[in-house]
Amino acid sequence: MIAFIKGVIHSYTNDSLIIENNGMGYRVYISNPAAVKLNAEVTLYTYMHVREDALTLFGFTTMEEHDLFLQLISVKGVGPKTALAMLGVCPAKEMIMAIEQNDVKKLKSLPGIGAKTASQIVLDLKGKLVEEVSEIEVEENLELADAIEALKALGYKTSELNSIKKELLALDHKTSDQYVRSALTMLAKRKGV
Repeated sequence: MIAFIKGVIHSYTNDSLIIENNGMGYRVYISNPAAVKLNAEVTLYTYMHVREDALTLFGFTTMEEHDLFLQLISVKGVGPKTALAMLGVCPAKEMIMAIEQNDVKKLKSLPGIGAKTASQIVLDLKGKLVEEVSEIEVEENLELADAIEALKALGYKTSELNSIKKELLALDHKTSDQYVRSALTMLAKRKGV
């Protein structure tokens, strides 16, 4: 509903900011309010949580953090306040790495997360959070785009292919066949073949 708010920080509490925008003050819950400066202009990407008894705005300084938050609250047992608390103590990149590496111990150390929920987070989100190489880069390289489609046709998962896109882009191949061969070699090495 509200994609982002741009305004001046009027005040803050231990878990939220009040941002003034065109004479109105919006309370936005963020992971680390003390890190911002009063009277500074800020842009926050927002998520509006709607409940029967409340409308609550959650804000994020980056789209990466915002997108990870949305993925976290899709997991059974993780609500918006818990997801925000998790992001408050663990940067998005670290959390994505922990999920991708099945690091349940690290996830259990985050506030409000027990063993069962940590396992559920890994189960639900592994492979969905890998930093995807910009689709523009891949689309500009038509041979690589063709190779990716060919590998999908061979049964490789998108998450597997996303994990090697950066390496493939770094290669100076001229044909899609060369990309396919290199990709198969990389994937085989990862599986220990």
